[in-house]
Amino acid sequence: MIGLQNISWHAGDFRLVDVSFNVPAGAYGVLMGRTGCGKTTLLEILCGLRRPSAGRLWIGGRDVTATPPGQRGIGYVPQDGALFPTLTVREQIAFGPRRQNLAATTRNDLVRELAAATGVAHLLDRLPTDLSGGERQRVALARALAARPAVLLLDEPLAALDEEMHGDMMALLKTTQQQLGLTVLHVTHHRREAAHLADCLLRMEQGVVAEATDR
Repeated sequence: MIGLQNISWHAGDFRLVDVSFNVPAGAYGVLMGRTGCGKTTLLEILCGLRRPSAGRLWIGGRDVTATPPGQRGIGYVPQDGALFPTLTVREQIAFGPRRQNLAATTRNDLVRELAAATGVAHLLDRLPTDLSGGERQRVALARALAARPAVLLLDEPLAALDEEMHGDMMALLKTTQQQLGLTVLHVTHHRREAAHLADCLLRMEQGVVAEATDR
């Protein structure tokens, strides 16, 4: 479960005031809204990258408002993927498990499993500069999943993909979410993505998030 209750935050003239919504456990939530309305900021608040000035946050029924980012059980894929420039694909995927002190054998097995699931097994020894936009997004997804999160946050994860790859990645995201039982919050402007993926469709307008009823 993902829960926000009366979340407020501001920077300069931009403000979020009393934002509240829930994504049920095991659901694929999609959040839509105009550019600049604060969708990415909400994801960063959930991750712990920004601290709200008021309100509470819950992940899986646990209050994480004051919990450090690395202890929230969240996998985060930002819009640009944010891959580490000097690490190979293998090292990118292994980053979370290594920080969690997983044994080398277990870590290597997990890397192979996720690389196969996301279609990047043939890219394990490449650097990000040698990857296409679609390949970088697949690697970013595999890296987020490797930390074995309960919740996955996705910020426009398909925005840079061509039409053919877009469909493939939508199928991959939905299959992965269902197989792992993840609770997902996916930010997009793309109506086709929302229609295909959403169990729970949310819209953000003028700082208010409401469940959509016209899908």
